[in-house]
Amino acid sequence: MTDWKTFDTEAPQLARAVAARLHAHKHHVLATLRRDGSPRVSGTEVEIYDGTLLLGSMPDARKVQDLRRDPRYALHSNPGHHSMDGGDAKITGRARELSGAEKKRVTDRYPDEIGAADVFALDVEEVVLTTVAGNGLHVDLWRPGAGVQRFTRT
Repeated sequence: MTDWKTFDTEAPQLARAVAARLHAHKHHVLATLRRDGSPRVSGTEVEIYDGTLLLGSMPDARKVQDLRRDPRYALHSNPGHHSMDGGDAKITGRARELSGAEKKRVTDRYPDEIGAADVFALDVEEVVLTTVAGNGLHVDLWRPGAGVQRFTRT
């Protein structure tokens, strides 16, 4: 498990492509685990700030309760309307709630977007970017220390 900064250092081209997917649309889908272990999906917004992938949420929302109980998450970028332009990004890892000075630094930077929200740093375990080019489907997979692997299907 690592942070966004390490991902960007180890796989800069893939990190730029995934960041572009996250910035192309405001809303994405976050999967968390409910108390009984079943999945919950929620709409969410994320930011990349100072080498950290951040998630802000309304205080004590269901997804916040889920992440406090079990920090595992999966984030799926909004792929756009009827298009795979730029690809389809998925990130998995563990969320870490920010508090104190660390949270204040983030909320000061994003007062309108995050404000009084609950804020989490999303540590990264795996990143996948799926793209379509010509008649091929390309899946780029990154894990910490393992580099980027590409799988192609035609």
